[in-house]
Amino acid sequence: MPLTARNVAFVLGVVFLIVGVLGFAPNPIVGPTGFFVTNTMHNLVHIISGIFLLLGAYTALGPSTALKIVGIVYALVAVLGFVMMKGGDGMMFGIAMNMMDHWLHVILAIVILAAGFGIAAGPRSAA
Repeated sequence: MPLTARNVAFVLGVVFLIVGVLGFAPNPIVGPTGFFVTNTMHNLVHIISGIFLLLGAYTALGPSTALKIVGIVYALVAVLGFVMMKGGDGMMFGIAMNMMDHWLHVILAIVILAAGFGIAAGPRSAA
């Protein structure tokens, strides 16, 4: 599978969907007591992010644009997370987060923005 914005948007979209759904099931990774703290709102944000990336990969929106939008949103969330949550744990706009979430948002923003701005969109579908 070649490295294209479409492929990156597809893979990240699927990962976001899986993480969003996984947050509703008891596990040690994501959830109310997980390594990455989530609540229902946080899980829904992951699911919406995944759907948006998948739509971007296969609609006129385009994968690069979808990646740029999601990357900018996650960059803003990362900055707001550190500014609003001085102690690092708690809630931001009803979304449960901890310090690990904040650092993950920084990494996600960098990776997603790099893909959106630095990788070719990929071949257009024949549809």
